[in-house]
Amino acid sequence: MVTLSDVAKEANVSKMTVSRVINHPEQVTPELKKLVIQAMEELDYHPNSVAQALVNNRSNVVEFVTLEDIDTTEPYYMNLLFGFAKGLAKKQYALQLVTDRTKIEQSNADGYLITGARNGDYELFDQLKKPFVLFGENHRGFDFVDTDNKAGTRMATEYALSRLYKHIIFVGIDLKEPFEYSREAGYINTLQKRQLIPQIYRVSNHSHSAQSLIKKMYQDFKKDTCFVCASDRIAVGIIRELENQGAKVPDDFGVIGFDGVFLDQVSSPKLTTIRQSIFKMGDLLAGMLLQKIAQSGSPQGEVLIEPTLVRRGSTR
Repeated sequence: MVTLSDVAKEANVSKMTVSRVINHPEQVTPELKKLVIQAMEELDYHPNSVAQALVNNRSNVVEFVTLEDIDTTEPYYMNLLFGFAKGLAKKQYALQLVTDRTKIEQSNADGYLITGARNGDYELFDQLKKPFVLFGENHRGFDFVDTDNKAGTRMATEYALSRLYKHIIFVGIDLKEPFEYSREAGYINTLQKRQLIPQIYRVSNHSHSAQSLIKKMYQDFKKDTCFVCASDRIAVGIIRELENQGAKVPDDFGVIGFDGVFLDQVSSPKLTTIRQSIFKMGDLLAGMLLQKIAQSGSPQGEVLIEPTLVRRGSTR
């Protein structure tokens, strides 16, 4: 079995230096780090993660905390969870799922990934003693990873215009949250650049709420309109009621969603949507959190991931 001494001898450094590269890489110069890592790879040496945890007074466990209900009809959070778990596995970390906000600090976890946060939760974050990162855009300076929401609705609006729809309407989520403001801004900025007047409606993030909006306002919507939606749930409800009213999708009305996780594929017609890279963001969040733990809570900043436009049958 290859030992720490073997690695030190191969790299021509002290055992202390090898230990620092493994446990406190921020304390070692890039040159020394490269030498030690190269020696570890050549000897196929793998540090004992349990021993490392004991040395560093860590548990090698982090919490996946969700502050909102996980809707079992969509695998949105499951994708995030699996991506996060994959990222943790690279460093031999395990995760613990927490759905009760009062129990966040009751374990000996080394840090927290927090999802589903809203403005009212920020006071809770200020009280946390261990490192944490957020899944979701915020304007309070907390480290986070999220989709580039503004870019997503810009893509959707530009695509609707390229399909020659004459009227573009945004249907947003009735929440005063950063991600929603960003999604509205992407739509508004795109129309204003073309000197077109934005038209915005907001509903709760449920398909039946969007369906009620269309039923109530149908006579006010002109044909040749494309609805740019803040979620796939909203988009599915809009399509359902448009068809109930006898409208043809995508000829009379186009619909574009936002998420691209599950509902876009079961919608009829299948939904043109802005797809978020949920699995990738989970992986990135794991890396960000583990680096923050290794650096004793140092700020990590923010990461915005560009979404992709998926073209399907709900637009012409």
